[in-house]
Parts: sequence; structure tokens; C-alpha cells
Amino acid sequence: MTKRDNLTILAIETSCDDTCVAILRIRNWKRKAKSWKLEILSNIVSSQVKVHAKYGGVYPTLAKREHQRNIVPVLETALKKARNPEINLIAATVGPGLEPCLWVGVNFARAISRELKLPIVPVNHIEAHILVNWLQPVNQKSKIKNQKSKTQIKNKKEFPAVCLVVSGGHTQLILMQDFGKYKILGETRDDAAGECFDKIARILGLGYPGGPAIAAEAAKFSTFNSQPRPAPLVGAGFSIKLPRPMIHQKNYDFSFSGLKTAVLYNYKQQPPKIRKSKKYIQEMAFETQEAIIEVLVSKTIKAAKEYKARTIILGGGVAANQELRKRMREKAKELNCNFLVPKPQFCTDNAVMVGITGFFHWICGEKKDWKKIKVNANLKI
Repeated sequence: MTKRDNLTILAIETSCDDTCVAILRIRNWKRKAKSWKLEILSNIVSSQVKVHAKYGGVYPTLAKREHQRNIVPVLETALKKARNPEINLIAATVGPGLEPCLWVGVNFARAISRELKLPIVPVNHIEAHILVNWLQPVNQKSKIKNQKSKTQIKNKKEFPAVCLVVSGGHTQLILMQDFGKYKILGETRDDAAGECFDKIARILGLGYPGGPAIAAEAAKFSTFNSQPRPAPLVGAGFSIKLPRPMIHQKNYDFSFSGLKTAVLYNYKQQPPKIRKSKKYIQEMAFETQEAIIEVLVSKTIKAAKEYKARTIILGGGVAANQELRKRMREKAKELNCNFLVPKPQFCTDNAVMVGITGFFHWICGEKKDWKKIKVNANLKI
């Protein structure tokens, strides 16, 4: 493969409950280019939401079984949609995540690498949620900017960046000085934001995953209260006020277990008729979302000020929350910071982000023999 050849990447992601395979093509790539033209030939996600919905959360052994069942059909679908291209590189998530699930994807990638004698790049799931922000639309295709190019002046203005990653069991604030140069400023001490959404949704009898379910109910409450009504105000609400955990502490850590407990206590104090009422559920969902968003935004903006960030980056499944995106964008604008957030379909787990991250590491000369690729469920960025 010459430097001006097309590079086709097979990316695999199985860190939690989504079986994901994507095939990306970098056209006429040059290692020191300012940007690369990227085509997403296929991006297939097999969700297990219905499987885990009745439990209100992900069961690792059950998720592993579903990955084993789905991985081959998902790959076949991805290859068919991409018209069976010749693969040049494999990228696979090795952590962090649920260990039984990670091994399904990693062993599958190892087998393909061994049989086809292809280079393989291990990918950090958290870093992938950050680097997918370098995917930029160009008409119907896309491009990714070269992080290592010294001639890319715009990249110099993007750093330092403060990254908020809210993905599954992870809520982290990360200082990004450059590609590959990260420092964790703070992270969750117990429940992550996504876990908190799921547990509160279960308390309220809403669906799984909890984030979208709570956002939908919160939107109904917000719409109801924005409509003009004659005085005296009837059905104004229950005046629910939840704590904003650790919002005033000087550190950048998070804790959401207390918020879940506060919701549970309030819920148990209500008579059965109130618990099941639409107004109560909607107001509790609204206040839950407000509490979580206020903490996330407050800590991120505080870090951006302290570290004189030029860019604020948002990533992870919770980043698909429209209200969070809106608030963070507004605050970033006030600070005169760039604001990067993926399209909603690239916030939740997907293999496109894995392929992009694998490519960045590959052009830096990082690759491993398939025998040396291992899973690390607690992998740090």
C-alpha cells in the first residue's frame, strides 16, 4: 500500500450492550496531510436495549451472549453495505467497558487479523468518544483533521481543550493538551450521570435507557410550564428541588448516587396516586435533568476557565441530550471557546469513533501483533 492509496479500516466496538461494526475509507491519504477525506462505507449498530429493558440495566453475561450471537451477522451486513472492500487495517475497542463484552470484539478482531495478516490497533473507548469530534461533514462525505500536522494552524488554536465524557458508567473531565496528551481532572466517585438517569428512570417506572426517557418527560413538563395560563395558577407542580451534588466543591469530581437517593426518598413519601400521576413524573424528570446538567456544565466551565481552554469538547451517550448540548454551547460561547459535540448518532456507542481513533494512532506508527492485543476493562485514558 503506497502513501497515496486508499486506506480501508474495519472497526469493531463491543464495550457494553451495542454490537458495532463500521467500515471507513480514507481516500488518497498522506501521513502529513492537513486533513483526510473520509467515507463512512457502513456503520452498523445492533442494539440490545430490548433485551436489557426489563432489567433496567445491562447484565454483562447476557450482553456477552448477545454479542456472540450478533457479531458475525453485523460484520456481514457491514461488508455487504460497503460492497465488500479490501480491508487494510483493523481497529478494536479494548477498554474500558464490561470485560466479557470487550473480549467478544477483541477476540473477533484478533481472529480476522490473524487470518488476513492485517495490522490491528487497540482503541481506548473514552478517547474514541473525544476524537469522533474531529469528524466534520463535507457535503455527503466527511473529513477528519490531522492532529499531528504542524501546518494545520487551526489545530493550534483548539488546545488546550477541556473534554467532558459522559458515557455509560463514566463521567470524566479531561484536559487535552494535544492528540495523545490527556490528563484526568476529575471523575465520578460512585454513580455516573448515565447510571443515575437509568436508576431514576427505573424508580419512576420509565423505560430503559433512562436518559432519553427522562429527557422526553422533562420536555413535557417544560412545555406545560411555558404555556400561558390564567391566574391563579392551577396545577403548578410539586415544587420539587433536588440537590446538585458536589457543585460547589473545588475539585472536578462527580457524585450522583445521592441524587438518586433523594429521588427515591421523595418518591416513597408520595401517596400511590401521586407517584403514578403524569405531572409528578414529569416534574421529577425535569428536576432530575436540571440537577445533572447544572453539575456537568458548572464543573466543565470552571475547568475551562482555570485551564484557559480554547475548546470545550462533549462526548458520550449522555452528550446526545439536547438540553445539555444547548447549555454547554451557550456557556462555551460566553467564554469565547470553540465547542465540539458529535452528531447524536455518534454520541452513543458506535464503531465509527473507534475507526477514527484507530487511524490517528496508526499514522503515529502504533499497531500491535494480534497475539499482544489484550482487554483492560479499567483502561485509563
